[in-house]
Amino acid sequence: MSDTEGNSAYGKKSFKRSKSHFSDRVTADGRDGWPVAAGRYRLVVSRACPWASRAVISRRLLGLEDALPMAVTDPIQDDRSWRFTLDPGGRDPVLGIRYLAEAYEAREPGHPGGVSVPAVVDVDSGRLVTNDYQQLTLDLATEWRDLHREGAPDLYPDRLRDEIDEVMEGVYEDVNNGVYRAGFATGQEEYAAAYEGVFHRLELLSERLADRRYLVGDTITEADIRLFTTLVRFDAVYHGHFKCNLHKLTEDRVLWAYARDLYQTPGFGDTVDFDHIKRHYYQVHEGINPTRVVPLGPDLSGWLTSHGREELGGRPFGDGSPPGPVRGGEEVPAAGRP
Repeated sequence: MSDTEGNSAYGKKSFKRSKSHFSDRVTADGRDGWPVAAGRYRLVVSRACPWASRAVISRRLLGLEDALPMAVTDPIQDDRSWRFTLDPGGRDPVLGIRYLAEAYEAREPGHPGGVSVPAVVDVDSGRLVTNDYQQLTLDLATEWRDLHREGAPDLYPDRLRDEIDEVMEGVYEDVNNGVYRAGFATGQEEYAAAYEGVFHRLELLSERLADRRYLVGDTITEADIRLFTTLVRFDAVYHGHFKCNLHKLTEDRVLWAYARDLYQTPGFGDTVDFDHIKRHYYQVHEGINPTRVVPLGPDLSGWLTSHGREELGGRPFGDGSPPGPVRGGEEVPAAGRP
């Protein structure tokens, strides 16, 4: 998620998600000049951002907390975008910078495009390595394998990759990105097309998940992570703020149960900060919410209720095991939890 023209610009022009300008990869063989190495890089995220939240979930499921330390930005951007005002002195304690933009400038002065998260920064040089949100989590699941925890799940299994990619393509176009196209639409027809795409795809996903616990195979994969990060934000922000209001997530029996199942799985709900999510969307998108008033609802207690999805079978972590307790200092504050 990025901002290139200031907060008041949101909703003033048609939405088009740009490709990541910095698409280097951190790989086991270091072919782009960035070899996987424990402690060399810093993952910069916002808990408000669904694209960054994919990386937060993957990192926790795979047990990469020590290998890839994480910085969490303030959910409220100013016109220089993501900032480290949650940290003492307003600086990231490792990178020593106030704004993520400084790492972008260190990599390429005057670079085109906005400043987005997730971002991987090389600690020693302070330079951005990549902001390729589509590839990053796939690489965490595959290229970083030697640094995974014992019992880490296989989130992108070889034998299922074609099916996972196909499912993720539809989820990305109509759901992950579709809610933004609806929310930032500048005309009725543009909005209607996005809105219809969102709910058509959700209907197909609901049908798919009616008799299977997970999207592909019988374990959690990258496809589930990518759908979850939109579903968990749906009623809190997309239903009202982005006008995706044909129905709420809680009104779709299958998807609501599926989302609760994942939320209650270690590595998913324990990374979600509803306070950051709501304050970011309602206070940053001034073009569509000029008052910056943050709604008090919805009631979050339902996220902790029984979902019954165990009856469908499935093994969340396959032959592996759940991650341990959340790392000290990375817990979501009480204000962000149900």
